[in-house]
Amino acid sequence: MGLYDRDYARENDISYSKASGRSEAQIVSFVKETYKLFAASMVAGGVGAYVGIPFASTVAANYWFIAIPWMLFGMFGLNMIKNKPGINMIGLFAFTFISGIIITPLLSSILGMSGGASIVGNAFLMTAALFGALSFYAIKTSSDFTSIGKPLVISFFVIIGFSLINAFVFNSPILYLVIQAAFLIVISIMVLFDTQNIIRGAYETPMDGAIALYLDFFNMFITLLQLFGIFGGRDD
Repeated sequence: MGLYDRDYARENDISYSKASGRSEAQIVSFVKETYKLFAASMVAGGVGAYVGIPFASTVAANYWFIAIPWMLFGMFGLNMIKNKPGINMIGLFAFTFISGIIITPLLSSILGMSGGASIVGNAFLMTAALFGALSFYAIKTSSDFTSIGKPLVISFFVIIGFSLINAFVFNSPILYLVIQAAFLIVISIMVLFDTQNIIRGAYETPMDGAIALYLDFFNMFITLLQLFGIFGGRDD
């Protein structure tokens, strides 16, 4: 899910031509609208988590019945409605709201630990700090990260593959930590990739950019939360 609509920019000549044809004022307006939608999506996701926490056990019991439709809607549904005013915003906020509900079993588990609230708070603050630092670097650096979309996609699916193998074959805590660390690196590079494409106006719509940023933040938060939860649990 961290790969929503990332096959664009210089790997897509048509999209890149459209981006190049935008004026500076249009790109500035595009970036502002993207980050407004990203901020609103963060609020919707937070509300979803808050509302869903009391029902975390029910969500856990029906996880795949919720998660699979959510993933399919994120991959296909949002792309189909992104140019339909009104409906696209309903879809965006429904998607981010449900994302908050989906992580409630993990949140509930960690909140049940000694010092669990601190673990969640620290994971969120670390995510915000890392995300902000990476975004700032992407804006200021002269390095170009917009051409690494395909390697990112490949890396993402390789990590998913190893995660499944570990879950069903090895069940190794050490390998789990390595996988999470690798995923954090990939997500961090995705932040650089998406931020640069957004400030260059390479996305078709602000909604595309907002979803990409939201999923970067969402995946980074979950990864750090799991890592912090593991080490926090070991301290008890």
